[in-house]
Amino acid sequence: MKKNRREMAKSLRLISSDRRRTNMLREWEQKTIAYLVQKIPSCISSDGLTAIGFFGNVTVASGFVMGAFLNRYWLLLSLPGFLINWIGDSLDGRLAYYRNKPRKWYGFSLDVTVDWIGTFLIGLGYTLYAPGWWKYAGFFFVVLYGWEMITAQLRYKISGQYSIDSGIFGPTEVRLLLGTIITIEVFVPNSIQYLASAACIVLLISNLVEARNLLRLADERDKVDRDLKEEEYKKKRMENA
Repeated sequence: MKKNRREMAKSLRLISSDRRRTNMLREWEQKTIAYLVQKIPSCISSDGLTAIGFFGNVTVASGFVMGAFLNRYWLLLSLPGFLINWIGDSLDGRLAYYRNKPRKWYGFSLDVTVDWIGTFLIGLGYTLYAPGWWKYAGFFFVVLYGWEMITAQLRYKISGQYSIDSGIFGPTEVRLLLGTIITIEVFVPNSIQYLASAACIVLLISNLVEARNLLRLADERDKVDRDLKEEEYKKKRMENA
């Protein structure tokens, strides 16, 4: 029992080494990830998990397409799709850190690229399913989620601390929200039109709040850089006096 606790504590420390989480489900999620990375077979690499996560997004998009052309009950395919995506997307980088084989910049670049393509495919699937002007809700969701990704990267550039969350919302909360909306649509047809629009409004508000925080952080960084330059200038003047 003590050995298991030590392994869990070690795993938690390794997977959290370069990332700050602020999402609502962070405690449960971190413990789950810390447990799962210990169980991943050695034949599965971080890149393999990234591919698994991407397959999950393709599954979600496929659910929308089949829901549009076959039967709306195919939308339920998105639920295992989101689960598969969570497993791959949440464990790929964490597995690398757990195995002490991190490729920080390669992993960051690959993760952002694959996430964006997956988000685009889901948004495209929604536009095929939704009727009329409601298609634009999918377009706006992709734009807003892309904005959230850009904010996370800018925050990383400014502070040096990478966070994939936008306040209390992270990718896991977004997956749960989308899964709930899609499930309701299966049993209450046409509800997705209104719920997706409401989700866009929530994401817009969250992005605006995070943008304000980002600008405040950037302003503080500018002040620190300006003070350092002034100190260097004064020091050079004193040396040349």
